[in-house]
Amino acid sequence: MVMRGGTSKGAYFVADELPDDPDERDALLARIMGSPDPRQIDGIGGAHPLTSKVAVVSPSSDPDVDVDYLFLQVGVDDGSVSDRQNCGNLLAGVGQFATERGMVPADGARAQVRIRMVNSDSVATASFPLSAGFPVYDGDTAISGVPGTAAEVRLDFSDTAGSSCGALLPTGAVSDLIDGIEVTCIDNGMPTVVLRAADLGIAGDETPAELEANQPFTERLENARRQAGKLMNLGDVSTTTVPKMTLVSAPRAGGSICTRTFIPHRCHEAIGVLGAVSAATAVRLPGAAGAELLEPGDDPDLVEIEHPTGTFAARVELAHGPDGPTVGRSGIVRTARKLFDGVVFPRAAEPDETA
Repeated sequence: MVMRGGTSKGAYFVADELPDDPDERDALLARIMGSPDPRQIDGIGGAHPLTSKVAVVSPSSDPDVDVDYLFLQVGVDDGSVSDRQNCGNLLAGVGQFATERGMVPADGARAQVRIRMVNSDSVATASFPLSAGFPVYDGDTAISGVPGTAAEVRLDFSDTAGSSCGALLPTGAVSDLIDGIEVTCIDNGMPTVVLRAADLGIAGDETPAELEANQPFTERLENARRQAGKLMNLGDVSTTTVPKMTLVSAPRAGGSICTRTFIPHRCHEAIGVLGAVSAATAVRLPGAAGAELLEPGDDPDLVEIEHPTGTFAARVELAHGPDGPTVGRSGIVRTARKLFDGVVFPRAAEPDETA
């Protein structure tokens, strides 16, 4: 099934319908998506990291969880397949997919599906409307970066702090210096490095194309990302998609903070779900890079994040104690829509490929 989840699009599979061996599975998925090829012309990928994604879903053996969700990022140009991160956007469609495939009961007017995000071994609860036992996709909720409206999908996260790096602040500090740039390394569901746009010589409201074309800037950003990866217990990140790099600046459109996020080398047209949660957490920490740029609203837990195509509201319950900041629940609103359900025909494997 091909679904739009949030501001991403991907292919959703039942785990039992893919090879058990991870190498065989990944080789098959790369062929299905049409990688490696910048246009992904021979597959169903959309020639961009945001549209070259895969969700693998299965019933969970955990009695407190309904389904397991493994996210895989398929590289467009290089054909890599990575499980090093979550994707909160595709997560917005996992509950509906599981319902469509009969993995969870579909009674009443609204579903509550508990989803274990396998990549980080953390749990999210997805809530969405039902009608006659099937997900409702039409509705009046709009999210920036997606035309039109669709049914509301509420995602509530718990125990996401440190899910990939081992701690909310994996370096042990609210801020660090990398090549003279102040950064905040944080993991509240997505390993993220937050830094001021001005510290890299940019305004922070440039278009993604303008930023990607600025080679001295992108090289400096990538150098900082690789150094941050080691500080965040992620090791050598030169070939991985984490950590994400989020540049912050003063808001321009009535939000709380303005952002530009790299994933890791393309500038996101919006901002990822868990990346938004992590960035929202960072700028609320006293002493964090860019925290002084935050324009708080009436609700201290709500951060309205401006991005290239609109805004993203992330709610984070944050407490400050003697042992440092702690995170309660985090929540966001997304939408999702089923686009296609059918059979995909991957190209045959080459002799040197796994499957």
